[in-house]
Amino acid sequence: MSCTLVILAAGMGSRYGGLKQMDPVGPHGQTILDYSIYDAHRAGFDKIVFIIRREFADAFRARLQHNPVVLAGFSVHFVLQELRDLPTGFQPPPGREKPWGTAHAVWSTRNVVDEPFAVVNADDFYGADAFRQLGEFLHATPTGPHDCGLVAYQLGQTLSPHGTVSRGVCKVDHDGLLVSIEEQTAIEPDPQSGARSRRADGSIAYFPADTLVSMNCWALFPQIFSLIEAQFMTFLRGRGTDLKSECYLPSVIGKLLDLGKVRVRVLPTTAKWCGITYQEDRAAVQMAIQALHDAGEYPENLAVE
Repeated sequence: MSCTLVILAAGMGSRYGGLKQMDPVGPHGQTILDYSIYDAHRAGFDKIVFIIRREFADAFRARLQHNPVVLAGFSVHFVLQELRDLPTGFQPPPGREKPWGTAHAVWSTRNVVDEPFAVVNADDFYGADAFRQLGEFLHATPTGPHDCGLVAYQLGQTLSPHGTVSRGVCKVDHDGLLVSIEEQTAIEPDPQSGARSRRADGSIAYFPADTLVSMNCWALFPQIFSLIEAQFMTFLRGRGTDLKSECYLPSVIGKLLDLGKVRVRVLPTTAKWCGITYQEDRAAVQMAIQALHDAGEYPENLAVE
């Protein structure tokens, strides 16, 4: 069965400053994106859809042409996340400049994705185990419209020592199914509990280091596009005039969970996530990836044949 990898590459790293998807982090100039492509190929994916923004589409395509990873093993597609690509009857408000967030980005692929697919961020290093679990889930699960998967990481393996990060804290039932995702927008390490987050009301929430969190690593089926569209339309009716509002994929799936329209299997991983939220994170990511090469997890050449 064919499986597609949808890569969210339309976001700009506002805290980082620039196109962090393009930054070399591997010992031979590889980007985080290169490792995701390589791991996806090993996990049985054969199609890639890049979601990008029009303003840096040419630069992104040019970078891929000089990519250390050869994309010959994939069918490759590009989708532009456009501000005006909205459900029938909706228009962006005057003054709106940015697209509508990750749920809108995934919905933008509806005309090119008609097979089981995974969704990942372009600037997150998920590790081989994440892609293995995504591939196994998509190949083994019946293609019913209500079954999804989420690779969840231990919170302590996803923090930055250089500032706060946003994480979706997962509540999981005894059967391993997702109950809810609570978005925490300012989580940082805490020497006693593991992590802490300041809520909007000023109170502090504490979390153990092994708390499972979402890093936007999903296994989905094409029937979900209509469900996302319905929730996106509700969002636009309520917050569509807000010039900076964004419709996030975890929030949409959380709402679908509440409505009983999807079932999400949580796929825990003990892998250490790596990502660049701040410029200062880059050196640590380079060291972690070099260690994986030294341990034989990755070859010198990541070319996909």
